[in-house]
Amino acid sequence: MSNEGYERVQTAMRLEPTDRIPVVPTLLPEPAAGLAGVLLGDMVKDNTLVVETIFKVFDEYGGWDAIYPGFYIPIQLQVMGNFPMKMSISGQELAPDIPFQLNEQEILQVEDYDRIAEIGYDKFFQEDYLWRITKATPDEVKKHMDQLIAADGLFTRCCANRNISRLFTGNGTHPFFTLSLMRSMVPFTQDVYYNPEPVERALQRMTDDLIAAKLAEMKHWDSNIWLFTEERAGGYFFSPKMFERFWWPYTRQIVEAMWEHGIVTLFHLDTCWDKNLAYFKQLPRGSIALELDGTTDLALAKEILNDHACLKGDVPAALLALGTPEEVASYCKEKIDIVGAGGGYILGTGCSVPPNVKPENFRAMIDTAKNYRPKAVL
Repeated sequence: MSNEGYERVQTAMRLEPTDRIPVVPTLLPEPAAGLAGVLLGDMVKDNTLVVETIFKVFDEYGGWDAIYPGFYIPIQLQVMGNFPMKMSISGQELAPDIPFQLNEQEILQVEDYDRIAEIGYDKFFQEDYLWRITKATPDEVKKHMDQLIAADGLFTRCCANRNISRLFTGNGTHPFFTLSLMRSMVPFTQDVYYNPEPVERALQRMTDDLIAAKLAEMKHWDSNIWLFTEERAGGYFFSPKMFERFWWPYTRQIVEAMWEHGIVTLFHLDTCWDKNLAYFKQLPRGSIALELDGTTDLALAKEILNDHACLKGDVPAALLALGTPEEVASYCKEKIDIVGAGGGYILGTGCSVPPNVKPENFRAMIDTAKNYRPKAVL
Protein backbone atom coordinates (compact mmCIF):
# COMPACT_ATOMS: atom_id res chain seq x y z
CA MET A 1 0.00 0.00 0.00
CA SER A 2 1.32 3.40 -0.95
CA ASN A 3 2.54 5.64 1.85
CA GLU A 4 1.36 8.93 0.41
CA GLY A 5 2.63 11.08 3.25
CA TYR A 6 6.18 9.78 3.17
CA GLU A 7 6.26 9.98 -0.61
CA ARG A 8 5.37 13.64 -0.20
CA VAL A 9 8.24 14.10 2.28
CA GLN A 10 10.68 12.33 -0.03
CA THR A 11 9.58 14.50 -2.94
CA ALA A 12 10.31 17.61 -0.88
CA MET A 13 13.70 16.18 0.08
CA ARG A 14 14.44 15.76 -3.62
CA LEU A 15 13.60 19.47 -4.05
CA GLU A 16 10.63 18.71 -6.28
CA PRO A 17 7.13 20.26 -6.12
CA THR A 18 4.49 18.35 -4.17
CA ASP A 19 0.69 18.26 -4.47
CA ARG A 20 0.67 20.12 -1.16
CA ILE A 21 3.31 21.11 1.37
CA PRO A 22 4.07 18.16 3.68
CA VAL A 23 3.70 18.78 7.39
CA VAL A 24 5.74 17.05 10.09
CA PRO A 25 5.51 18.51 13.61
CA THR A 26 8.26 17.57 16.05
CA LEU A 27 5.89 15.94 18.50
CA LEU A 28 7.95 14.67 21.43
CA PRO A 29 6.56 12.89 24.52
CA GLU A 30 6.21 16.10 26.56
CA PRO A 31 3.84 17.98 24.21
CA ALA A 32 2.05 14.73 23.38
CA ALA A 33 1.31 14.35 27.09
CA GLY A 34 -0.10 17.87 27.22
CA LEU A 35 -2.33 17.34 24.19
CA ALA A 36 -3.56 13.96 25.44
CA GLY A 37 -4.06 14.95 29.08
CA VAL A 38 -1.46 12.49 30.39
CA LEU A 39 0.68 13.29 33.44
CA LEU A 40 4.39 13.57 32.65
CA GLY A 41 5.24 11.88 35.92
CA ASP A 42 3.52 8.75 34.59
CA MET A 43 5.06 8.90 31.12
CA VAL A 44 8.67 9.10 32.31
CA LYS A 45 8.43 5.55 33.66
CA ASP A 46 6.60 3.82 30.82
CA ASN A 47 7.71 3.61 27.17
CA THR A 48 4.47 1.90 26.21
CA LEU A 49 2.46 4.82 27.56
CA VAL A 50 4.70 7.20 25.60
CA VAL A 51 4.03 5.38 22.32
CA GLU A 52 0.30 5.08 23.00
CA THR A 53 0.09 8.79 23.83
CA ILE A 54 1.92 9.92 20.70
CA PHE A 55 -0.34 7.88 18.45
CA LYS A 56 -3.44 8.95 20.36
CA VAL A 57 -2.56 12.53 19.42
CA PHE A 58 -1.72 11.50 15.86
CA ASP A 59 -5.13 9.88 15.45
CA GLU A 60 -7.09 12.62 17.20
CA TYR A 61 -5.65 15.34 14.95
CA GLY A 62 -6.09 13.43 11.72
CA GLY A 63 -2.46 12.45 11.23
CA TRP A 64 0.31 14.09 9.23
CA ASP A 65 2.88 13.11 6.63
CA ALA A 66 5.63 11.46 8.69
CA ILE A 67 6.21 11.04 12.39
CA TYR A 68 9.08 11.79 14.75
CA PRO A 69 10.29 8.60 16.48
CA GLY A 70 10.03 9.99 20.01
CA PHE A 71 9.31 6.83 21.97
CA TYR A 72 11.90 7.38 24.71
CA ILE A 73 11.68 8.18 28.39
CA PRO A 74 14.13 10.83 29.68
CA ILE A 75 16.63 8.55 31.41
CA GLN A 76 17.15 6.71 28.12
CA LEU A 77 18.31 9.93 26.48
CA GLN A 78 20.98 10.15 29.15
CA VAL A 79 22.20 6.56 29.04
CA MET A 80 22.31 6.59 25.21
CA GLY A 81 24.34 9.81 25.23
CA ASN A 82 21.81 12.04 23.46
CA PHE A 83 21.94 14.29 26.51
CA PRO A 84 25.29 13.56 28.22
CA MET A 85 24.37 15.63 31.27
CA LYS A 86 22.89 15.30 34.72
CA MET A 87 19.12 15.22 34.63
CA SER A 88 16.11 16.03 36.80
CA ILE A 89 13.00 14.03 35.95
CA SER A 90 9.27 14.68 36.23
CA GLY A 91 7.74 13.12 39.33
CA GLN A 92 11.17 12.38 40.79
CA GLU A 93 13.37 15.43 41.34
CA LEU A 94 10.62 17.62 39.84
CA ALA A 95 6.87 17.95 40.24
CA PRO A 96 4.98 15.39 38.10
CA ASP A 97 3.67 18.04 35.71
CA ILE A 98 7.06 19.67 35.00
CA PRO A 99 9.08 18.47 31.95
CA PHE A 100 12.48 16.92 32.60
CA GLN A 101 15.38 19.34 32.88
CA LEU A 102 19.09 19.16 32.10
CA ASN A 103 21.75 20.32 34.53
CA GLU A 104 24.78 21.46 32.52
CA GLN A 105 27.99 21.16 34.52
CA GLU A 106 31.70 20.92 33.83
CA ILE A 107 31.83 17.12 33.87
CA LEU A 108 34.26 16.44 31.02
CA GLN A 109 37.83 17.38 31.95
CA VAL A 110 40.65 18.60 29.70
CA GLU A 111 42.52 15.30 29.90
CA ASP A 112 39.42 13.50 28.63
CA TYR A 113 39.84 14.89 25.12
CA ASP A 114 42.89 12.73 24.51
CA ARG A 115 41.22 9.80 26.22
CA ILE A 116 38.40 10.06 23.66
CA ALA A 117 40.91 10.34 20.82
CA GLU A 118 42.72 7.26 22.10
CA ILE A 119 39.89 4.80 22.81
CA GLY A 120 36.90 6.33 20.99
CA TYR A 121 33.89 8.20 22.29
CA ASP A 122 31.54 5.23 22.71
CA LYS A 123 33.98 3.26 24.85
CA PHE A 124 34.83 6.35 26.90
CA PHE A 125 31.16 7.17 27.42
CA GLN A 126 30.03 3.68 28.34
CA GLU A 127 32.95 2.75 30.59
CA ASP A 128 33.64 6.08 32.27
CA TYR A 129 31.65 9.21 31.54
CA LEU A 130 28.12 7.82 31.93
CA TRP A 131 28.80 6.94 35.56
CA ARG A 132 29.76 10.54 36.29
CA ILE A 133 26.29 11.79 35.35
CA THR A 134 23.70 9.07 35.95
CA LYS A 135 22.01 7.79 39.07
CA ALA A 136 21.21 4.52 37.30
CA THR A 137 23.06 1.31 38.13
CA PRO A 138 24.50 -0.93 35.38
CA ASP A 139 21.54 -3.29 35.77
CA GLU A 140 19.12 -0.38 35.48
CA VAL A 141 20.89 0.89 32.37
CA LYS A 142 20.47 -2.51 30.72
CA LYS A 143 16.81 -2.58 31.72
CA HIS A 144 16.24 0.88 30.24
CA MET A 145 17.89 -0.13 26.97
CA ASP A 146 15.82 -3.32 26.75
CA GLN A 147 12.68 -1.26 27.29
CA LEU A 148 13.76 1.16 24.57
CA ILE A 149 14.26 -1.68 22.09
CA ALA A 150 10.79 -3.02 22.90
CA ALA A 151 9.32 0.47 22.47
CA ASP A 152 11.02 0.75 19.10
CA GLY A 153 9.21 -2.38 17.99
CA LEU A 154 5.87 -1.13 19.30
CA PHE A 155 6.39 2.21 17.57
CA THR A 156 7.14 0.41 14.29
CA ARG A 157 3.94 -1.64 14.57
CA CYS A 158 1.87 1.47 15.33
CA CYS A 159 3.34 3.14 12.23
CA ALA A 160 2.54 0.10 10.08
CA ASN A 161 -1.04 0.00 11.35
CA ARG A 162 -1.50 3.57 10.11
CA ASN A 163 0.61 3.29 6.95
CA ILE A 164 2.84 6.09 8.25
CA SER A 165 6.64 6.28 8.25
CA ARG A 166 9.23 7.76 10.57
CA LEU A 167 10.63 11.01 9.29
CA PHE A 168 14.11 9.63 9.95
CA THR A 169 15.62 6.44 11.29
CA GLY A 170 19.18 6.93 12.54
CA ASN A 171 20.07 9.95 14.60
CA GLY A 172 23.14 11.49 16.16
CA THR A 173 24.55 14.56 17.84
CA HIS A 174 27.37 16.54 16.27
CA PRO A 175 30.71 15.86 18.02
CA PHE A 176 31.18 19.60 18.58
CA PHE A 177 27.82 19.90 20.32
CA THR A 178 28.40 16.73 22.33
CA LEU A 179 31.70 18.00 23.72
CA SER A 180 30.16 21.38 24.51
CA LEU A 181 27.39 19.74 26.53
CA MET A 182 29.82 17.49 28.40
CA ARG A 183 32.40 20.17 29.13
CA SER A 184 29.78 22.96 29.49
CA MET A 185 29.55 26.04 27.31
CA VAL A 186 32.10 28.42 28.84
CA PRO A 187 34.96 25.95 29.55
CA PHE A 188 34.51 24.38 26.12
CA THR A 189 34.70 27.77 24.44
CA GLN A 190 37.86 28.53 26.40
CA ASP A 191 39.31 25.22 25.26
CA VAL A 192 38.76 25.86 21.55
CA TYR A 193 40.42 29.26 21.87
CA TYR A 194 43.29 28.50 24.24
CA ASN A 195 43.89 24.75 24.04
CA PRO A 196 42.55 23.71 20.63
CA GLU A 197 44.72 20.74 19.69
CA PRO A 198 43.23 18.18 22.13
CA VAL A 199 39.75 19.30 21.11
CA GLU A 200 40.58 18.75 17.44
CA ARG A 201 41.99 15.30 18.14
CA ALA A 202 38.79 14.33 19.94
CA LEU A 203 36.60 15.82 17.21
CA GLN A 204 38.35 13.87 14.47
CA ARG A 205 38.14 10.55 16.34
CA MET A 206 34.46 11.16 17.12
CA THR A 207 33.81 12.05 13.48
CA ASP A 208 35.46 8.88 12.20
CA ASP A 209 33.57 6.73 14.70
CA LEU A 210 30.26 8.46 14.01
CA ILE A 211 30.52 7.88 10.27
CA ALA A 212 31.25 4.17 10.74
CA ALA A 213 28.48 3.70 13.31
CA LYS A 214 25.78 5.53 11.38
CA LEU A 215 26.56 3.87 8.07
CA ALA A 216 26.26 0.50 9.81
CA GLU A 217 23.03 1.55 11.54
CA MET A 218 21.36 2.86 8.40
CA LYS A 219 21.90 -0.46 6.59
CA HIS A 220 19.13 -1.91 8.77
CA TRP A 221 16.52 0.61 7.60
CA ASP A 222 14.67 1.27 4.37
CA SER A 223 14.76 5.01 5.05
CA ASN A 224 17.55 7.18 3.68
CA ILE A 225 17.17 10.06 6.18
CA TRP A 226 19.01 10.46 9.46
CA LEU A 227 18.81 13.30 12.01
CA PHE A 228 21.95 15.24 13.00
CA THR A 229 21.63 17.74 15.85
CA GLU A 230 23.68 20.89 16.47
CA GLU A 231 22.67 23.88 18.57
CA ARG A 232 25.86 25.79 19.43
CA ALA A 233 28.15 26.13 16.42
CA GLY A 234 26.45 28.84 14.36
CA GLY A 235 27.21 32.53 14.07
CA TYR A 236 25.11 33.28 17.13
CA PHE A 237 27.93 31.77 19.23
CA PHE A 238 31.11 31.54 17.15
CA SER A 239 32.95 33.61 14.57
CA PRO A 240 33.32 32.32 10.99
CA LYS A 241 36.99 31.61 11.71
CA MET A 242 36.16 29.30 14.60
CA PHE A 243 33.25 27.75 12.70
CA GLU A 244 35.52 26.97 9.76
CA ARG A 245 38.10 25.31 11.98
CA PHE A 246 36.08 23.41 14.58
CA TRP A 247 32.75 22.59 12.94
CA TRP A 248 32.67 22.78 9.19
CA PRO A 249 35.46 20.28 8.24
CA TYR A 250 33.99 17.53 10.41
CA THR A 251 30.47 18.27 9.22
CA ARG A 252 31.54 18.04 5.61
CA GLN A 253 33.24 14.70 6.20
CA ILE A 254 30.10 13.28 7.79
CA VAL A 255 27.61 14.57 5.22
CA GLU A 256 29.69 13.50 2.23
CA ALA A 257 30.33 10.04 3.69
CA MET A 258 26.60 9.53 4.23
CA TRP A 259 25.70 10.91 0.81
CA GLU A 260 28.06 8.46 -0.90
CA HIS A 261 25.55 5.84 0.27
CA GLY A 262 22.50 7.90 -0.72
CA ILE A 263 21.75 8.96 2.85
CA VAL A 264 20.34 12.44 3.43
CA THR A 265 21.46 14.33 6.54
CA LEU A 266 18.60 16.19 8.22
CA PHE A 267 20.22 18.88 10.36
CA HIS A 268 18.38 20.02 13.47
CA LEU A 269 19.81 23.52 13.88
CA ASP A 270 18.62 25.58 16.83
CA THR A 271 19.61 29.25 17.31
CA CYS A 272 20.37 31.67 14.48
CA TRP A 273 22.36 30.31 11.51
CA ASP A 274 21.88 33.29 9.17
CA LYS A 275 25.64 33.90 8.94
CA ASN A 276 26.36 30.25 8.14
CA LEU A 277 23.72 29.38 5.56
CA ALA A 278 25.95 29.89 2.53
CA TYR A 279 28.38 27.22 3.74
CA PHE A 280 25.77 24.54 3.14
CA LYS A 281 25.88 25.25 -0.60
CA GLN A 282 29.31 23.60 -0.58
CA LEU A 283 27.63 20.27 0.13
CA PRO A 284 26.14 18.17 -2.68
CA ARG A 285 22.71 19.25 -3.87
CA GLY A 286 19.99 17.23 -2.16
CA SER A 287 22.36 15.69 0.39
CA ILE A 288 21.00 17.71 3.31
CA ALA A 289 17.88 19.25 4.77
CA LEU A 290 17.83 21.99 7.41
CA GLU A 291 15.33 21.88 10.25
CA LEU A 292 15.25 25.43 11.63
CA ASP A 293 13.74 26.71 14.86
CA GLY A 294 12.38 30.18 14.06
CA THR A 295 15.46 32.21 14.98
CA THR A 296 17.14 31.59 11.63
CA ASP A 297 15.50 33.64 8.87
CA LEU A 298 13.66 30.97 6.90
CA ALA A 299 13.06 33.29 3.95
CA LEU A 300 16.79 34.04 3.81
CA ALA A 301 17.52 30.31 3.94
CA LYS A 302 15.17 29.84 0.98
CA GLU A 303 16.91 32.62 -0.94
CA ILE A 304 20.38 31.18 -0.35
CA LEU A 305 19.64 27.46 -0.54
CA ASN A 306 16.80 27.41 -3.07
CA ASP A 307 16.97 24.24 -5.20
CA HIS A 308 19.97 23.03 -3.20
CA ALA A 309 18.70 21.93 0.23
CA CYS A 310 15.26 21.09 1.59
CA LEU A 311 14.07 23.33 4.42
CA LYS A 312 11.86 22.36 7.36
CA GLY A 313 10.25 24.62 9.94
CA ASP A 314 9.56 26.82 11.69
CA VAL A 315 6.28 27.55 13.50
CA PRO A 316 7.53 29.11 16.77
CA ALA A 317 6.86 27.50 20.12
CA ALA A 318 5.68 30.84 21.51
CA LEU A 319 3.09 31.17 18.76
CA LEU A 320 1.78 27.65 19.33
CA ALA A 321 1.60 28.22 23.09
CA LEU A 322 0.34 31.80 23.24
CA GLY A 323 -1.12 32.68 19.84
CA THR A 324 -4.51 32.10 18.29
CA PRO A 325 -5.49 29.59 15.59
CA GLU A 326 -5.87 32.47 13.16
CA GLU A 327 -2.34 33.67 13.89
CA VAL A 328 -0.95 30.17 13.50
CA ALA A 329 -2.76 29.67 10.19
CA SER A 330 -1.54 33.04 8.91
CA TYR A 331 2.06 32.23 9.83
CA CYS A 332 1.87 28.83 8.15
CA LYS A 333 0.36 30.28 4.97
CA GLU A 334 3.13 32.87 4.76
CA LYS A 335 5.82 30.18 5.03
CA ILE A 336 4.05 27.97 2.50
CA ASP A 337 3.82 30.86 0.04
CA ILE A 338 7.42 32.02 0.42
CA VAL A 339 9.44 28.96 1.36
CA GLY A 340 7.23 26.37 -0.29
CA ALA A 341 7.32 27.97 -3.73
CA GLY A 342 8.85 25.54 -6.19
CA GLY A 343 9.19 22.67 -3.70
CA GLY A 344 11.83 21.65 -1.20
CA TYR A 345 9.89 22.62 1.92
CA ILE A 346 8.31 20.76 4.84
CA LEU A 347 6.15 22.70 7.28
CA GLY A 348 7.28 21.93 10.81
CA THR A 349 7.61 23.34 14.27
CA GLY A 350 10.38 25.61 15.49
CA CYS A 351 12.56 23.11 17.38
CA SER A 352 9.63 21.11 18.78
CA VAL A 353 6.00 21.42 19.74
CA PRO A 354 6.02 23.13 23.17
CA PRO A 355 4.66 21.20 26.16
CA ASN A 356 2.05 23.93 26.72
CA VAL A 357 0.80 24.06 23.12
CA LYS A 358 -2.84 25.00 22.74
CA PRO A 359 -4.76 22.13 21.11
CA GLU A 360 -6.55 24.50 18.74
CA ASN A 361 -3.23 25.95 17.60
CA PHE A 362 -1.74 22.53 16.94
CA ARG A 363 -4.79 21.64 14.88
CA ALA A 364 -4.54 24.92 12.96
CA MET A 365 -0.99 24.10 11.92
CA ILE A 366 -1.85 20.59 10.71
CA ASP A 367 -5.05 21.63 8.95
CA THR A 368 -3.47 24.62 7.22
CA ALA A 369 -0.82 22.44 5.63
CA LYS A 370 -3.42 19.96 4.46
CA ASN A 371 -5.84 22.49 3.02
CA TYR A 372 -3.85 25.54 1.89
CA ARG A 373 -2.12 25.73 -1.47
CA PRO A 374 0.78 28.08 -2.27
CA LYS A 375 -0.22 31.14 -4.23
CA ALA A 376 2.65 30.46 -6.61
CA VAL A 377 1.00 27.30 -7.92
CA LEU A 378 -2.61 28.51 -8.09
